[in-house]
This record gives sequence, C-alpha cells and structure tokens, in this order.
Amino acid sequence: MTGRIHSLETFGTVDGPGIRFVVFMQGCPMRCQYCHNPDTWSLKGGREVTAKELVDELRRYLPYIEASHGGLTVSGGEPTMQNDFVGELFRQAKELGVHTTLDSNGYNPERIKKILPYTDLVLLDLKMIDPERHRQLTGCSNKKILKTAKLLAERKVPVWIRYTLVPGVTDRKEDLSRLGHFLQTLGNVEKVEVNPYHTMGVYKWVQMGLFYPLEGVRQATEEEGRRAREIILEAMKG
Repeated sequence: MTGRIHSLETFGTVDGPGIRFVVFMQGCPMRCQYCHNPDTWSLKGGREVTAKELVDELRRYLPYIEASHGGLTVSGGEPTMQNDFVGELFRQAKELGVHTTLDSNGYNPERIKKILPYTDLVLLDLKMIDPERHRQLTGCSNKKILKTAKLLAERKVPVWIRYTLVPGVTDRKEDLSRLGHFLQTLGNVEKVEVNPYHTMGVYKWVQMGLFYPLEGVRQATEEEGRRAREIILEAMKG
C-alpha cells in the first residue's frame, strides 16, 4: 500500500507529546483562508511512499522518541483523505510500541473510523463553531466535523483541540464561548491550544498564483492567543 506525502519532520515538538516523527500527507478538502500549506491541497502532489518505508525511517529515531515519551504524528493536508494508508502506517507503528497521534480537521467521521483502532491521540483542528462563518472561512460545512468530535468523545479517544485565532475573523468572544460550551459536553478534551494567526505561509500562495483572502489582516499576538484560550476554558467550566 502506498500513500502520497508532502514532507517529513524528524524531531517535531509541537504536534503531540515528546519528540515526534511527523508525516505531512497530501490532500485536503478544505480551503482555509489562513492555510499556510496550500501546496498540500492536491492529492497528486508530493511523493509516493509505502508505510514500511516510513516505519523504517521512523526506526532511526526511536531512541530519541522513546526517551522523550514521543511518537509518530500524521498531519497534512488532511490525513484522513488517505485513511487506509494512515491506518496501515499506524498499525505498523503500534507493532513497534510507538505512540500514535492523528492531526485532523475531522471533516469526515466515516473516514476517521478506520484509523481510530490504532490511534492514541487526536489533535482536532476546530476552525469555527458558527456554521455559516465556518463555511466562509473554510469553504466547507462544520456539521460533519462536530459529528467527528462527538464520535471521538463516544469512543473515549483522548483529544487536544487546536484553534487558530485570526484578528477580526475568529476572535469574537461569543464564538469562543460557544466553542468552550460545546467542548464541555464532550468529556475527552485533555488540552486546548490556541495558535495565533501568522503570515509565514503567504509566500506559498503567491508562488502558486493564488489570491490570498486575508491580505492586510495583521498577525495575532501571543497575549491575544492566551486571552482567547482563557475564554474557551472558562466556558468549558459550565
């Protein structure tokens, strides 16, 4: 079985616990206005690999991974677009005793089901709780995404929530509070991360000849990110 990957990161420290071997997959159904990797959208991009090739590469870093209680993270793009491949990759990693983390936007609960038997942690990217604003931001409905969040809760899969804070776009207090209230109903959320919006990926849009929809929107500050996270956490208390 083969899959198409965009790139690898051998010493990742921000995509799950410990030192991570991070695989970035090709393909994504969303068109987020702040996406910093539009070159991962197409399923035809990147390079073709087998699960065994990636696991063999992973073995080289096992001493560092094990010492830090790290593991393997598969991100994207959206990895569940290649769910059969990711499931097989995770299965082989689990045979080595490696902790597995799936970084997903949750766009399709049926696709993610095939990966969950071999998944220890899900980093769930929730873009926006309001359905209409979510569609404006990503080009997609969030109906199935919220269904995925509930599925993960039902199966008691540990989840870290990720949220990108864009000034004037995703920073409304009512949206943040509403998100927190939704998360409070799940019961499996171990961590909430609010990532301040940055413009480091804009050059890729330019190189690809794409119109960047957030042109002129300033970057968010770390302090704004902390305040937003506090609003979400406060709402999660009920």
